[in-house]
Amino acid sequence: MGDFAEKQLTRLPRQIQETLRFWAESIEQFGVRAMRQLPGYHDEPLKGARAGQRSSRLSRSYRVIYEERETGEVLLIAVLEVSKHDY
Repeated sequence: MGDFAEKQLTRLPRQIQETLRFWAESIEQFGVRAMRQLPGYHDEPLKGARAGQRSSRLSRSYRVIYEERETGEVLLIAVLEVSKHDY
């Protein structure tokens, strides 16, 4: 993760930072495919301009956008705040 992403993450609410850390640690421990099976994250593939990327729920208002590489590596793209008006 680059300096820009690190700086953005520090601006997130502490609870979201902790949830994101847990999400990332769980992926490292169990693998991304196992995490997709957990219903609480509502993991789903994205469409349109974000085709090839996936979204997982960190809370009702925050989503982590990531991409899984062919090597199995997970690349964090962004953490977005969404409202019910965005979808």
